[in-house]
Order: sequence, then C-alpha cells, then structure tokens
Amino acid sequence: MNPISYRHVMVDGLTVFYREAGAHHTHTLVLLHGFPSSSHMFRNLLPVLAEHFHVVAPDYPGFGYSESPSVEDFAYTFDHLEEIVEHVLDALTLRRFSLYVQDYGAPVGFRLAVKHPERIEAIISQNGNAYLEGLTSFWDAAWPFWSHRNAETEQPIRDLLTPEATRGQYTQGVREPEHISPDAWTFDQWGLDHPGNADIQLALFEDYRTNPQRYPEWQEYFRQHQPPLLAVWGKHDPIFGPAGAEAFKRDVPQSEVYLLETGHFALEEDGAVIAQHIIRFLTTHLPG
Repeated sequence: MNPISYRHVMVDGLTVFYREAGAHHTHTLVLLHGFPSSSHMFRNLLPVLAEHFHVVAPDYPGFGYSESPSVEDFAYTFDHLEEIVEHVLDALTLRRFSLYVQDYGAPVGFRLAVKHPERIEAIISQNGNAYLEGLTSFWDAAWPFWSHRNAETEQPIRDLLTPEATRGQYTQGVREPEHISPDAWTFDQWGLDHPGNADIQLALFEDYRTNPQRYPEWQEYFRQHQPPLLAVWGKHDPIFGPAGAEAFKRDVPQSEVYLLETGHFALEEDGAVIAQHIIRFLTTHLPG
C-alpha cells in the first residue's frame, strides 16, 4: 500500500497538520473529520484509498496535531474552520477535488462547496448531516445552550468532553464493541484534555447553531449543482439519524445511499465496506 506522509503547512499564521497519500496525478479526495476526532479517524482508510486517488486529510485548529490557539486569539467558528481548510487546499495547489465529510466535516465541507461549487467533483457523506430530519434527540440539550448560554445550559455540553462520552461516540450502535480499537477514543480524549481545549470545543458547539440555519443554502446547492453524491451512514448513529442520509435523495435524486449496521464512527467497524463504496463510486462518476 502507498505510504502515508505526515506534514504541516503554515496558513493564516497557524501551523496545520495534514496526512497525505497517493499519486498527485490522480483525482484528489479531501477527508474532513468530525468531533472530537481528527485526521486520525482516517488512519486505516487513507492507505486503501491511496491505491486509487490522491488523498489529503487535515486537522482543524484545535484538533489533532494542528496548532490550538486560545479562544481569545482565534475565532472558533465553522466559517473560520472552512477558511482554514480552504487556505490549506490553496497552499497545496488543489483546485479540484472530491469531499468526504463526517460530523463537523459536513458544515465545513458544505460551506466550501457553496462558496466554490466549481472546485467540487463529488461528495461522500458519512454521517455528515445537512437536513433537519437527521437531527436526533441528542440535540435536545443543545437548544437551551444555543438560546441562553450559562453554567446550567453549558453543563450537558461539558459532559460531552468526558472520557465516557468520547468512548460512547465510538461504541454506541456498533455490532461488536470489542472490535472497536480503544486507540480511537484514547487519542481523541488526549486532545480534549489539553489545557484550554474545553473552551475551544464549547465555542465551536455554541457556533454549531449556525449550521441548521445554513441547511436551506446547502440544499439549494445540491439542487442546483447536482454533485455526484454518495451517503454511507451508520444507521444506529445516536447523533445523526438515517433520515439525514435518505434526505439527500430529495435534492439529488441520483444520489446513492447505503445504511450500515453500525454507529457514528462507521469507519471503525465498516471501513473496508466504506472504502469499497468510495472506490466504486468515484471510479464510476469521475472522468478519466
């Protein structure tokens, strides 16, 4: 398999880490990670996809190995994360690419797609939501926090930063919990436990309220541009339900939707299946 390169690039005065693999003359696939993970979530997918594509997976500021400035020195909003990712891709001279989005990667990636539809070749959404139908009861605690942030409404959000919650994101809804490597949640928790990272995550979660507000804009992008779209979704995800995957068909009738018997971080249990879907889908829909 192709080796993975571990690199850094300086953009907007920040050091951003990214993983890269595959030949540059092939189509590029940009992998955008979710919360509370990083490009580490793609550690097993990267070498498989690199046999067919050029693959790049950045860590957002505040995640993984990227720089984590304080909330006083950096605006932790999804608009800003999109700008950083866009500038990373510009620094790497990547003009056309496909997107793989998961969890937080969806609001980052869909912002980029709306801003630069000419750069998007295809979209793969793995539990990356763009419809109200996909929001489960998990989000019930978010609405009070978004409406009036105080110590009381903040506490349920802080609870999401605990080791128990991080492990739960990986194990809830899976078929065989003992097959899920503890490396995944241990690495994520290492990042969450860094001094100041709780403030970063709270700031981003507060800004998450802007994402459902953008759903109509993203849906209009889907309708207008009809990007080749593949949804591979852990159907037992407690955060984004399978209705969010099925909803893509409303705006992109030719989209392909596959519901897998697993949870939120579907790559941990069904990485090989997802890789096969991606390779077949992109090989079919991209020219050359």
